[in-house]
Amino acid sequence: MSTSPAELTKAPPKDDRGGARRSLARYALVKLGGALLGIGLVVVATFFLFRLIPGDPTIAYTRDVPVTPEQLALLRRQMGLDRPLGEQFLDFVLRTLRLDLGTSYEYRRPVAELIGERVGPTLLLVGTGLAVAVGLGMWQGTRAAWRHGGRFDRFSTGTALTLWSVPTFWLGLLLLMVFAAGMGPIPGLFPTRGMEDVDAPDGPLYLLHVAHHLVLPCLTLVAVVYAQYLLVMRSSLLDEIGQDYVTTARAKGLRDDDVRRRHAVPNALLPTVTLVFMQIGFVVGGAVSVEFVYSWPGLGLLFVEAIRGPDYAVMQGTFMLVCVAVIVMNTLADVVYHVLDPRVRSA
Repeated sequence: MSTSPAELTKAPPKDDRGGARRSLARYALVKLGGALLGIGLVVVATFFLFRLIPGDPTIAYTRDVPVTPEQLALLRRQMGLDRPLGEQFLDFVLRTLRLDLGTSYEYRRPVAELIGERVGPTLLLVGTGLAVAVGLGMWQGTRAAWRHGGRFDRFSTGTALTLWSVPTFWLGLLLLMVFAAGMGPIPGLFPTRGMEDVDAPDGPLYLLHVAHHLVLPCLTLVAVVYAQYLLVMRSSLLDEIGQDYVTTARAKGLRDDDVRRRHAVPNALLPTVTLVFMQIGFVVGGAVSVEFVYSWPGLGLLFVEAIRGPDYAVMQGTFMLVCVAVIVMNTLADVVYHVLDPRVRSA
């Protein structure tokens, strides 16, 4: 059938990039709405969850100080703990909307200040551990998948799975006893606790001093978490190795290293990148077990100390910070995945 003049003069299809942008904007708005709903639920759960912990916050406020029952009752009234739970919840929500996290019962300081002081050590410990774990896991996962079934694959995968199943608390204590306190012929090589000593040097030597304290906590963290990056990268790369484009690249005579680095690995990175985004949210919360074992002055240790009180304000502030960070990073990971992977856009 011949083509009509009207069809010949018909304008070519418009560039679909505008539609893709609108689709991405709609997707981002839906995810943002879900994130805001999640944060709202976190605020509600944060208030009621910690009220279930047994204990009286006034005890934390008057620790080691003899007080009469009348004084405790007066203190409870001043702290607002004698008001109905509904009034306390409404006050909590209004303060949260003003980004006011309240005042610590035990430290008698604003919770925002306490969190600000502990964020740095936590980012140093967990950020360093995450960077090392991602690099080590991806390298081992890539090599294990490319030599699937070989000696390196069996050894690295078995070692990672074993370390992953070890309780963090137990591994931290074991390393502490062997390499910090010393055991048998092994002398104590590293500090037993904290981020710095009282007589810490100034200047550039201070960085080495902190790095010396960082070794064991960071090693404990890496040993436990790097397995998930290894397994995700290994599994993703094994899927790519079976694809036709890898076979075609090999048939064209490309070197094996080039096929791996230029074709298979870039396509296998998406699941690992998503996992990294999700883990970044947990970085803010710190590693509670590791910080507790090594008395690392981060947010995880602050949270554990607050439970002993109980110090409601500190627990609520740190818990909400972690939850909001995880929700934000998960939302960001979803949007990035939508941009990078065409299969998600077409779903």
